[in-house]
Amino acid sequence: MNKEQISNSYLNNSSPTILIVDDEPDIIELLELTLARMGMQVFSAKSIHDAKLLLQSHQFELCFTDMRLPDGEGLDLVKYITNHCSGLPVAVITAYGTTENAVAALKAGAFDYLSKPVSLKQLRDLVKSALSLPPIYSEPISHTQSSHRTLLGESHPMRQLRTIIDKLSRSQASVYIYGESGSGKELAARMIHEKSARHKQAFIAVNCGAIPENLMESEFFGYKKGAFTGADKDHDGFFLAANGGTLFLDEVADLPLAMQVKLLRVIQEKQVRRLGDTQEKNIDVRIICATHKKLSECVQAGQFRQDLYYRLNVIELNMPPLREMLEDIPLIAEKILTKLCRDASRPSCGFTKEALTSLVNYDYPGNVRELENILERTLAFCTSSHIDKEELQLPDTRISQNFESLPPIDSTHGLPLQDYLDKLEKDSIIKALNESRYNRTKAAKVLGITVRSLRYRMERLGLNEPI
Repeated sequence: MNKEQISNSYLNNSSPTILIVDDEPDIIELLELTLARMGMQVFSAKSIHDAKLLLQSHQFELCFTDMRLPDGEGLDLVKYITNHCSGLPVAVITAYGTTENAVAALKAGAFDYLSKPVSLKQLRDLVKSALSLPPIYSEPISHTQSSHRTLLGESHPMRQLRTIIDKLSRSQASVYIYGESGSGKELAARMIHEKSARHKQAFIAVNCGAIPENLMESEFFGYKKGAFTGADKDHDGFFLAANGGTLFLDEVADLPLAMQVKLLRVIQEKQVRRLGDTQEKNIDVRIICATHKKLSECVQAGQFRQDLYYRLNVIELNMPPLREMLEDIPLIAEKILTKLCRDASRPSCGFTKEALTSLVNYDYPGNVRELENILERTLAFCTSSHIDKEELQLPDTRISQNFESLPPIDSTHGLPLQDYLDKLEKDSIIKALNESRYNRTKAAKVLGITVRSLRYRMERLGLNEPI
């Protein structure tokens, strides 16, 4: 089909147009028939060269490409579309078992992938999702608008973060969000969901560290009435509740190994079976996970399964700490203060110049969450219309520069740094255990860690036996 024929066929046509790039006639025929029955207009190309000619001449709503083409790799076409056809979702077709190619395509900007032999149901679901993507160019967020689901700031790290989130929202790939506590990991996950094709479906957020281990399976997968004592009605777990939408697994590193195995199977098979049920149910869920720990380090320590890590960490998103975005602190602080005043039904309040300077000079080990707590505490005691430096009750120097509180290193012993740190950790654990009469739950609470983390540290340091 030449350019003139293609151009004429587009006249007076409002149906979604889809481009198929494949050199296998059977695949082209299968896709053309299926998509035509869905009311789509389909055009095909058998090489990257022909595909580029079509992409340069006409507008498409979706593109399918095989990973192996006569004049190159489908991955090259994915990159071309990402760079030159902004907003066009592209899905790759891969041979069975070649998930490495699919992952590489997702990282390059592909929307999703299909495995051969092509499942018609998955094909239809993919097309519906791709065509429901919101426009890539949305109204810019005004600083006068609510910051409830917006990452505010004009610093370079924040601008870069929002750009990456926009790109991730146009993909179905699993995302792993890494960042310090309070840095906005859940907010970033919600933004990815709300800008994605799944924005009309549920966003289910789960704190993996807050669920008792004996309840995890029933909470994640659900159960049938009568499955166990107390199961007086059917219950859909997190996966079924998030079907068609996004499941956000916060602090995923806290999942026990036994649960990691079951989670891996559900992600691989895209099926879930409730406790007490004999039938499995198909699910379509996008997984976004987050943790303040480095998952790669958890894998090395034997705390996290490597195969699950590769399933979850298709694309990694790093959240910058607040101390790397000092220029954004005044804007963020003012927005938080405005919200706090509104929620408390009190007149608006502002900062003095000295107070803003003090806020900018603080290190925020707890990031934005700590900033919110500081301002909420300050507002509770503030009676005037302006908050001064003294009312913030912040340290005069940055926490990162305050090394006086650290115990002195006894250089006469000549301990390597890791041995010295292990000794400090061991002494702290022993002290907490002694003070709690070897109650691990109380000791973990004193140390500010989970019981599971305490158990791991005790094993590593050889503290399994009562002291």
